[in-house]
Amino acid sequence: MTECAVILAGGQANRMGGGDKGRLMLGNRSLIDRVIERITPQVEAVVLNANGDLSRFDDLSLPVVADSIQDFPGPLAGVLAGMDWAAEQGHEWLISVAADTPSFPRDLVQRLGGYDTPVVLAATPHPERGRLPQPTFGRWQVALREELRAALNDGVRKIRQWTQAQGETLVIFNEDDFFNINTPDDLAWAEQHLK
Repeated sequence: MTECAVILAGGQANRMGGGDKGRLMLGNRSLIDRVIERITPQVEAVVLNANGDLSRFDDLSLPVVADSIQDFPGPLAGVLAGMDWAAEQGHEWLISVAADTPSFPRDLVQRLGGYDTPVVLAATPHPERGRLPQPTFGRWQVALREELRAALNDGVRKIRQWTQAQGETLVIFNEDDFFNINTPDDLAWAEQHLK
């Protein structure tokens, strides 16, 4: 196994009123604790991508890396930060997961593996579009990091704009595998439905 994982927690959580969304409690555990528990057995190492004062995550006992591209350009910058860390550690592949999605599959890494494209993204069924990409959940070839850095510096912000240009594979998961918590209503729903 040559995969490591980045937990993307660098966003501003505007729809939740700001702050670290991953610190929200779902039951008796935070979202980020649930994400760490799910991804850690699937990979060799885990890094957290966040911005601001990184010491606020010291209690998680994970390495933390900030975006190298300024002004909160979005999750692609978090993927790049993860790629840079992965390259330093000698990993060939990076798995990305979102800090606000606590119930992603426990076999995510296995199911994203085995494809020869440089980017493999999770997707879920969609009644009108056939499939709905979940682009913060993916498997990324670390060797692409300079191409990604150049794209971000050129203003690319949408994940699929870049991944489609690289050649991507979409892997279909179940409809409810990637419920992410963006609003207080989402959190209330999760309290009732997620285990």
